[in-house]
Amino acid sequence: MPLSTRLQGLKLPASADLHVHLRDGDMMELVTPTIRQGGVNTVFVMPNLVPPVTTVDRALDYKKRLEAIEPNVNYLMSLYLHETVTPETIIEAKKRGITGVKSYPAGVTTNSSSGVIDYTQFYPVFEEMERQDMVLNLHGEVPSQGDVTVLSAEERFLPTFLQLHERFPKLRIILEHCTTAAAVEAVKKCGPTVAATITAHHLSIIIDHWAGDPFCFCKPVAKTPADRDALLRTAASGNPKFFFGSDSAPHPSVSKRGGDKIAAGVFTQPYATQLVIDAFEQACENGVLKEEDITPEILEGFMGKFGRAFYGIGEEKKEFITIERKGEKVMNILQSGKVDVVPFRRDQETWSITWSG
Repeated sequence: MPLSTRLQGLKLPASADLHVHLRDGDMMELVTPTIRQGGVNTVFVMPNLVPPVTTVDRALDYKKRLEAIEPNVNYLMSLYLHETVTPETIIEAKKRGITGVKSYPAGVTTNSSSGVIDYTQFYPVFEEMERQDMVLNLHGEVPSQGDVTVLSAEERFLPTFLQLHERFPKLRIILEHCTTAAAVEAVKKCGPTVAATITAHHLSIIIDHWAGDPFCFCKPVAKTPADRDALLRTAASGNPKFFFGSDSAPHPSVSKRGGDKIAAGVFTQPYATQLVIDAFEQACENGVLKEEDITPEILEGFMGKFGRAFYGIGEEKKEFITIERKGEKVMNILQSGKVDVVPFRRDQETWSITWSG
């Protein structure tokens, strides 16, 4: 029986998307209402605004503005790891409900110019995070310089990642948006305090896609077919160290189509859950996965259960989604007033989602 037939009408718990970019201003107003369209009711929000979110007050103000737009989502907030973040900041953040701290290596991706150059300067912060049981979220790349390129930047970061885990074995660390088989194996080597997120688009695309389509270009970039297939097998394995984080990153279409530099980011928010299932379905057709591998338990684990468990978060209200094939297509463009954004896999058929209590 084809996977689409087996999954038709399947009821699942609402998804948790544990890596999202919701931006600010007009773009925030445009994309935040699409979270639930993707079957998601819990999100971990990235802090790389301009200027970056480096204080608890700013993070909580940001949360209030998001809740005013879409109150039916649980927003988990983060701080941007910056030289102004101190152990005292971490103590305050924990008391006031901040979930994690996101580290960006300086200059590797969107709004990362204030990022980390030397991790050792933050050891006192990490020690306090360990004591406070807060999560460190790592953008796992090194800057492209010398013999480092976008294709090797993630793998070259892995020794730093492993050193941080060795130095702070009780610190909860998430290696965000893994793109390589090497990253998967590095996470597997670590203890239970280490996990990783995998995006929907990295389960689908390879180098050739972003080399020919700016709407598939993101950081970290998609890698080889072997790397993509390793991500697919990992996401479908039931290993609780790996769970979903879309890294949905909206940019105005003009900044993706041209200009001096193409913006890095893939917008998947309105179809977060749907695109993962699409990727699994395609992997079964290509023989990378077996249809019997994609069970309700596997989908529930990867799309929310494992991530919620790692973060230690419950649900105030248990919600469910039902997935169906109804001939729905990904919208060509999402726009309002002065701003617009083009979704990943625009105009292609996908699953439909309905909500229930």
